Amino acid sequence: MHSLSHVKCFILDMDGTVYLGNKLLPGALRFMNYLAATGREYLFLTNNSSQNARYYARKLQAMGWPATEEDILTSGEATALYLQQIRPRARLYVVGTTALVEELAAYGFIITADAPDFVVLGFDTTLTYDKLVTACDLIRHGTPFIATHPDLNCPTETGFIPDCGSMIALIKASTGVEPKVIGKPNREIIDVIFRKKNFARAEMAIIGDRLYTDIATGRNAGIYTVLVLSGETKPSDLAQAMVRPDYIFENLDNLTDYLAKCDAELQLT
Repeated sequence: MHSLSHVKCFILDMDGTVYLGNKLLPGALRFMNYLAATGREYLFLTNNSSQNARYYARKLQAMGWPATEEDILTSGEATALYLQQIRPRARLYVVGTTALVEELAAYGFIITADAPDFVVLGFDTTLTYDKLVTACDLIRHGTPFIATHPDLNCPTETGFIPDCGSMIALIKASTGVEPKVIGKPNREIIDVIFRKKNFARAEMAIIGDRLYTDIATGRNAGIYTVLVLSGETKPSDLAQAMVRPDYIFENLDNLTDYLAKCDAELQLT
C-alpha cells in the first residue's frame, strides 16, 4: 500500500467526521488547513439529505472554514441528478424536509401527491404519520420507491437519532418494497464524485466514520479509504466488519500527523 502522500483529493464525510452538531471535531480545521497548505483538493460528501449544499456551506463557514456550495455534494443533489437522467421533470411525492423539496424542485421536478412518478424518501426530520401513510399507499400501488441514502442513524452532539435507513426499514416492513438507494455507497453518487473531481483513482481517498457507507463507497469507487473513530464506528465493530478500511485513525488530527510525516519522508527520498 502506498502512503497517503500521493493523494491529491480527499473526499470528506461531514457528520461524525468533520463535526458533530455545530462543533468541529478535534483536528478538523487543522486537517483542512493542511490540505490547503499542501495544494490538495477536497469535496465534502454527505448522505444527510435533510439540508442542501447552501446550508452546509454556511455551517462550515460559521465554524471557520470558507467552504462554497461547489465544495459540497449531498445525497439529495445526487438523487436529483439521477432522476434528471432517467426522467426529467418527473412528478415526485417527497417524504423529506423543506430543504430536500426545494432542492428537487430546483432541478425542475414537480412535487405532488397526485399521481407521482416516484416516491422519494430522504432524512425527514419533519416526518409525520400522514406522510408515511401516503407514501406506503403509493408504493403498494406500484409507484417506484427511491431513497436518498441508507444510513440507519445520524450522529449528533447528544447521541444518535434515526436516519433515512431506519425510515426505509419502516416503509419496507409495511409494503414489502425495497427502494432504489442513491447515496453512499452506491454507484450513482460515485459517478457524480468523479464528474466533480477529475483525478485518477490512485490520487483520491475518502474519509468517513461509517464502514457500510463511507468505506464501502471507497471500495466501490476503487479509491483509498480512511476510517476515523470519531463518529458511528467503534473499534469493536471492526472485528466482524465485512468492509475494512485501508487506514484507521482516532480523528482528523491524528490523520494530519500521519499525512505530514508521510509528506516529510517523501521529500527526503
